[in-house]
Amino acid sequence: MRCRRIFDLLEYNVERYHQRVALASKKGGKWITYSSEEYAHYADWLSYAMLAKGLSKGDKVSTISINRPEWNFVDMGILQIGGIHVPLYPTINDDDLIYILKEAEVKLIFVGNKYLYNKIKNLSGQLPTLLAVYSFDEVEGCISFSEFVQFGKSNIQKDLLERLKASVSPYDLASIIYTSGTTGLPKGVMLTHENHLSNSLIAAYTINLNYTHAEVSFLPLSHSYERMVNYATLYLGMPVYYADVTSNILLNFQEIRPQLMITVPLLLEKVYQGILKKRLELGNIQRFVFDWALKLAKRFEIGKDMGKWYRWKLSIADRLVFVKWREALGNSLVKIVTGGASVRPELVNIFWAAGIKVYEGYGLTEASPLIAFNTETDIKVGTIGKAIPDILVKVSDEGELLVNGPNVMKGYYKHPELTSKVIEPDGWLHTGDLATIDEEGFITITGRKNEIFKMASGVYVNPEKLENKLQQSFFISQAFVVGQNQSFLSALILPDFDYIKEYFAHQGVHFDSNLEIIQNQKVISLIDQEINMLNGYGIKENENIQRFALVADDWTIESGELSPSLKLKRRVILEKYKDVIRNFYQKVDDL
Repeated sequence: MRCRRIFDLLEYNVERYHQRVALASKKGGKWITYSSEEYAHYADWLSYAMLAKGLSKGDKVSTISINRPEWNFVDMGILQIGGIHVPLYPTINDDDLIYILKEAEVKLIFVGNKYLYNKIKNLSGQLPTLLAVYSFDEVEGCISFSEFVQFGKSNIQKDLLERLKASVSPYDLASIIYTSGTTGLPKGVMLTHENHLSNSLIAAYTINLNYTHAEVSFLPLSHSYERMVNYATLYLGMPVYYADVTSNILLNFQEIRPQLMITVPLLLEKVYQGILKKRLELGNIQRFVFDWALKLAKRFEIGKDMGKWYRWKLSIADRLVFVKWREALGNSLVKIVTGGASVRPELVNIFWAAGIKVYEGYGLTEASPLIAFNTETDIKVGTIGKAIPDILVKVSDEGELLVNGPNVMKGYYKHPELTSKVIEPDGWLHTGDLATIDEEGFITITGRKNEIFKMASGVYVNPEKLENKLQQSFFISQAFVVGQNQSFLSALILPDFDYIKEYFAHQGVHFDSNLEIIQNQKVISLIDQEINMLNGYGIKENENIQRFALVADDWTIESGELSPSLKLKRRVILEKYKDVIRNFYQKVDDL
């Protein structure tokens, strides 16, 4: 059958694969699995329940939850009746939550747990269109998901559901995905069934995986990136296992031994840092071998013949070191796909040298989201790959990447004036990213248009590039570079506290808190040496970090410094550390 609406994917999956495990999640320490048929049944029961509650085509329903199979059931249940899914992150703040639910005129909400139910309950007086709230977990005072499913089983209207499914057009609105963004109010990106499917099917056709492979999923389904992968894996018949918590991801790898990992650069860095921490547990000889292997890996270049002598040394490093890296990731990974922000080229080469293949891609919610990615046959490290089939890309006179195709959003919900600013009359979408396209068609993102800043000398700075460079250090978890309109660059440094604790513990020095770490002169001197080493000889003015400050608070989604897609919220960080940043430039004469 041909998949033209999102829910066609589910019917296709059932007919073709009859998966014993289509979706799975952990409950009470055990994996609970759902087959293709069970997935389809739950979707139908939810559709029946929504119809019995009076919902009709075009009505909006929200989910506010971590990844779990119930999210998928609700998603398909909404779409089958012609409804519109408004997925929200469980970490959303109250102001954004009220703004979105009111603007989208949401009628039903499915929450993940008691905390989220109480949040909605406390705000319900400000939500005039809200009819009911249901909870995936059992919560006192709230109708549970299982009760809502039973209600659907008692109100089966098969003929009505089939008529509604038949009435849904590929060009009908399927989702309003609100971009949390790094600045300003959330904007509702309107995506049709065609928008989603054009992306997901292209991904499925080009990812070179099939029903014999599995994915462990830990990026939020509320984000368009994981949502696209979710539909692609459904089309391919790949089982999807939802990680219980990110901190258990390596345990989940051991249990599932997946072939696919979808991630973002920050989490890829965390995986790498986790591997590096094992180095500190080694004896002197083993640590020497580890460092030798890592140094060898840093010289690796994909697609380049490094010579017989190098290949022989790499084979030794593989048997002694890299095989253990792969074992930590389940020893079955075929590929890691990373997107959402730029990844360090050095990191990609290191993983490839270790036999762990990382492919960088690129997109944005307004493009459903995929625009380009590297593949087995077309890969160039440092680029985001070539544009996917079915779309056109070009670079504007101002250097901005533009895209046109079936993946471009319908517009921003209720904001035509904002839509007209990013989509030209002939359909070209402004991505907001500066880019170059080489003669082979590989695209390189050179910076975010609204994040590149100018120094007092008139030289432009791409802070993300420098932040990635700083994160090459074992001792630096994240960095934030500043210096707009100033005569030199400075950085806020978030140390890798776990690594530093283990590093100093081997020297007999122990820390009780993050604050104690950032105030320790040995740590400060260590970070200073790392920055000086990264600055290097003859470094350009727009890459030279002259001052820095260590910060004790982790930057997280919950505390507001990171967006749900794990990008730095620059405006939030600038405001939070404004006094520290001001101090960088108060005593310029000291330099």
